[in-house]
Amino acid sequence: MGADTKKLRTRIKSVQSTLHTTKAMGLVASSKIKKATESMHKGREYAKALSLMVEQLSQSAECAKSPYMQKREAERVKLIVIAGDRGLAGGYNANIFRFVRQFSDVIYIPIGKRAHDRFGGTFYSAEHFSYKEAIELSKTLCNEFAEGAYDALGIVSTKYVSMMAQEPTLTWVLPLEKKEGTASCSAVFEPDELTVLNAAIPEYVAGILTHCVKESFASEVAARRMAMDSAGKNAQMMIDDLSLAYNRARQGAITQEITEIIAGSGE
Repeated sequence: MGADTKKLRTRIKSVQSTLHTTKAMGLVASSKIKKATESMHKGREYAKALSLMVEQLSQSAECAKSPYMQKREAERVKLIVIAGDRGLAGGYNANIFRFVRQFSDVIYIPIGKRAHDRFGGTFYSAEHFSYKEAIELSKTLCNEFAEGAYDALGIVSTKYVSMMAQEPTLTWVLPLEKKEGTASCSAVFEPDELTVLNAAIPEYVAGILTHCVKESFASEVAARRMAMDSAGKNAQMMIDDLSLAYNRARQGAITQEITEIIAGSGE
């Protein structure tokens, strides 16, 4: 009986240690949520403005000559995959990697330590991804696309729906598509629309990429907060059950000792 109480006491301490860790990580995630969501909303607005500008420019007949609007057989595809720098975020990272399984024979460009560990390549932090890194990567990818090194560029990221829900999504960036029903731009561009579009594309791709990274990070923080809350509740329930079992075992040991003492005194 003494061995049982010792095992239960050790188990309780172990679960309590886990509970302290989950609470600490939950508090860290909570402290980051506000800043991450504010950054995400700003990124959405910036990406929306860039997309509108590019859509209006792409309506020009002259811009149809741009190498960024030339559709090719998508045999050589590059995918930027955005995952987290850390684990313990519920299904956040697993959902991204499960999503990319549907693609085969593609070149992966990872952002986030978890994506880097899986796909290799240059390391970019998801939490600390800077616009400088975005524009440098964008210029390289745009130059390669214009030169015909690959046929299509997409970004696999996580869409923030709510604190409770985040969804993997794919955003195709290159080649540009001329959207029907978009109003043509009445502005006059110098020297011409084609030159302006070609010059704007690296900024456009960098803006979309930055937005996707910010939204993915907000999704990661929200997923980690919910995962830690759930883990904390489960740990507390386990502690309560183990404490009840420990008290019963201890009471049983005490009762047995009293019984033995009474039996011994009767002899």
